[in-house]
Amino acid sequence: MTISVIIPTYNEADNIRQVVEAVRSYGGDAVTQILVIDGGSSDQTVAQAQQAGATVRRSPASGRAVQMNYGASIATGEVLYFVHADVQLNPTFATDIAEAIGAGYEAGCYRFRFNSDKPMLRFNSYGTRFEGLMSRGGDQTLFITRSLFDRLGGFNERYVIMEDFDIIVRIRQVARFRIIPKDVLVSARKYETNSWLRVQLANLTAFSMFFLNVSPQRIARTYKSMLNHR
Repeated sequence: MTISVIIPTYNEADNIRQVVEAVRSYGGDAVTQILVIDGGSSDQTVAQAQQAGATVRRSPASGRAVQMNYGASIATGEVLYFVHADVQLNPTFATDIAEAIGAGYEAGCYRFRFNSDKPMLRFNSYGTRFEGLMSRGGDQTLFITRSLFDRLGGFNERYVIMEDFDIIVRIRQVARFRIIPKDVLVSARKYETNSWLRVQLANLTAFSMFFLNVSPQRIARTYKSMLNHR
């Protein structure tokens, strides 16, 4: 089994080196590609990714769904592993994915913990043990077989937000989805400029709009307006 790791980026110079180096360190012979697909960064993301050993390509357009689909279009692996730039990977990801595929799962993700000791964030982390869609998210990383990804038509580029939830809904309609009972470590940077309650309200609002089939553009505008950004 071969894995292509696809990392969409936009101004992630502070994070990209660590994730690329982790993939190289942990992935072994299973990882045949590390593809960083950049959405037009104005910082040193591209240079940092190249120096760390990734293959970097500029996406034809910005937006996570577009970038990940573009990465998939040039990927050669039997399994695609989509990873955010600010995630700290589980060291056993390559064998975990192989075991899940061997057990008949065509896609899946990890649980997560935040890189913060704020007590309320433990509640969020605990929720990722469960099957519900609201407990999922792109930060948990996503592996999917090439064949299933192609059958689904990839990420729906209409979703400028919530693209990860949309594809998981579609995966679960046709295939088994594995939640690996181990953690990845995700960034709590959103909580550095927003209270826990503010972020939860923004998330709940975005989910509600998603389930009500509100346009992704409107969801994105609403979500952004509810949060403070650095």
